[in-house]
Amino acid sequence: MSYTSALDSLHARVGELHTPPGQPRRKFRLEEMRLLVEALGHPERRFRSVLIAGTNGKGSTAATLAAILKSAGYRCGLYTSPHLVRVNERIRIDGEPISDGDFARHYFRVDDCARRLVTDGTLPAHPSFFEALTAVAFEAFADTRVDLAVLEVGMGGRLDATNVVEPLLSVITDISLDHTEWLGETIPLIAREKAGILRPGGVLVTLPQHPEANQTIGEVAAELDVRGVNAAEYTPSVQRSALNVSEDPLRNRYALTVMGETIEVDSPLGGEHQRRNIALAIAAAVELCSSHGYRITPAQIAEGIRHTEWPGRLERVRVPGKADMLLDVAHNPAGAWALRAAVSSFENAESTSGKRVLIFGCMKDKAYAEMAQILFPLFDLVVATPVESPRSASANDIVQAAEKTGVRAITARDGHEALETAWAETPQDGLIVVAGSVYLVGEVGPLLKRVAVEVR
Repeated sequence: MSYTSALDSLHARVGELHTPPGQPRRKFRLEEMRLLVEALGHPERRFRSVLIAGTNGKGSTAATLAAILKSAGYRCGLYTSPHLVRVNERIRIDGEPISDGDFARHYFRVDDCARRLVTDGTLPAHPSFFEALTAVAFEAFADTRVDLAVLEVGMGGRLDATNVVEPLLSVITDISLDHTEWLGETIPLIAREKAGILRPGGVLVTLPQHPEANQTIGEVAAELDVRGVNAAEYTPSVQRSALNVSEDPLRNRYALTVMGETIEVDSPLGGEHQRRNIALAIAAAVELCSSHGYRITPAQIAEGIRHTEWPGRLERVRVPGKADMLLDVAHNPAGAWALRAAVSSFENAESTSGKRVLIFGCMKDKAYAEMAQILFPLFDLVVATPVESPRSASANDIVQAAEKTGVRAITARDGHEALETAWAETPQDGLIVVAGSVYLVGEVGPLLKRVAVEVR
């Protein structure tokens, strides 16, 4: 079966967060996923893993840790979501997305197995989009015999499809309000769902954060006799008195002491918030080294950080003759605050004074009105656009949110028109920011790169 057929079949599956009109809301359970991996011969048991949950930063942490492992000479699998452009991006081995042929081969093995389980009554329904992709990732990692797989939890933790593995380490990044319809409307409720990735007698790598999240995670960890690893010692704020910190908002550069040696952290992931994610990745690497026999040197940690690839996170794009652009997947209030801080720092560092335009599109189940209050006042104009998803907020919804901030907003039919409009409205000494959704950045990014080639 072809790659195109695999994609057609995959996209016909039910999405986790989209409920068609007139149909009941999906119920999350792990039993079906356990039945599926059992029928597949338990591929998730044929590789070691690290499981990473959280609201913001889990993808950046996962990508950084995977790059460190690759630099140390290990064959590393990386599973993340969602993708920017192609679904293969979610499943990477040694930094490269799996091939179309491998994707199709693994997908149809999973699909055929699932169909048999549905036919014989073992499964009540076909796996969802994310369940199927998670099983494909497990198959790919088992097939290539990765030394370790870094798995980003999709949404919550306790009931997430990735949570059928038995991880060497559980990592929890910063927690904030997001997916409240599914995870709960308070920080403690969401934190308890994220803490569902902890295992009895296991290891948790995390950082001090929101007091209510700290308390909830601590309670779950104590109940399970989990050993905690505090990554705070790898943040420059703790080591600042002895080491220099560069204030470049679009790249993190600073010296750090790791395993008794001083290394230079030089990460392409910009923004002060990324320092916390880098610290978590370093702490996880050190723990793998000290407790699980992985051989990772401080120099290899530095090299991995330097070569981390995680596009769409404060990604700067320059097109000759056009205003500079920043692409960022900020899609909830916490992400909006981080982007706001980075944009303010960027403009101060660059001494820019030109017109600022925001291209914004997001999902209707996101707190876009709150994001508007946080982000929109930084800009002279907002270009509102829908994104390619049945869950998309309309451009008019975004314009109404902009009106409450006093910022002028206009609509565009799609990302392409939004990009053309923003360029027409922004002088060369200005700044264009694209934010609000992974899907929007995934749509605009390739358009931007094609135009950049044509301009040159």
